[in-house]
Amino acid sequence: MPLLYTIGQLTIGVSMRWGWAPKVEGLENVPARGGAIIAGNHLSVADELFLGSVIPRHIAFWAKAEYFTGTGIRGWFSRSVMNGIGAIRVERAGGRAALSAFDGAIPVLKAGDLVAIYPEGTRSPDGRLYRGRTGVARLALAAGVPIIPVGMIGTDKLQPIGHRIPRFERGTATVKFGKPIDVTGRRTDSSSLRQITDEVMAAIQELTGQEYVPKYCPPREATPPA
Repeated sequence: MPLLYTIGQLTIGVSMRWGWAPKVEGLENVPARGGAIIAGNHLSVADELFLGSVIPRHIAFWAKAEYFTGTGIRGWFSRSVMNGIGAIRVERAGGRAALSAFDGAIPVLKAGDLVAIYPEGTRSPDGRLYRGRTGVARLALAAGVPIIPVGMIGTDKLQPIGHRIPRFERGTATVKFGKPIDVTGRRTDSSSLRQITDEVMAAIQELTGQEYVPKYCPPREATPPA
């Protein structure tokens, strides 16, 4: 386990677990070893913090490059958090630069680590669950790993869009893990990718109870291509 991630677990992770006391359900669905994709809804910047605090394994997150390049105390804190939670840098420019994050995730998964993905592509602006992008299915098939659906509940109340730090309210956030979705033997054509992705989003909706919107979420942040 990377040293910075270990430090992050001992500082950020412990702080989130003891300070905010998130509820956790279905953690037994996360394998103790081996690569897997953690695919969840995205309500708040705090989602990464809560998810990383409740899973006792190294997780690699995708995060926009700006989180790694800030200056001053705020920039240092942002870099520390991103490195502490094992973030994979994503370039906003798109093209080959953005694809590097996708390429970088495959060896991480094949090496037996976890990678967290938000199939919606960005944070929900209104708390509803939007159509998933098929990158989660393509990555699972390319790496040969299962997809673990996860539902984040209440994180938007703790840290709404535009707020820099989570509000201090114990027990407000809930993290629910669903049963693994095995993609072994599934095809890689566009129809199959869409079917797998829709299965993932249906599993997430079952965990969260969110209203589903059958269209893509309006873009807010750069994410790996789908």
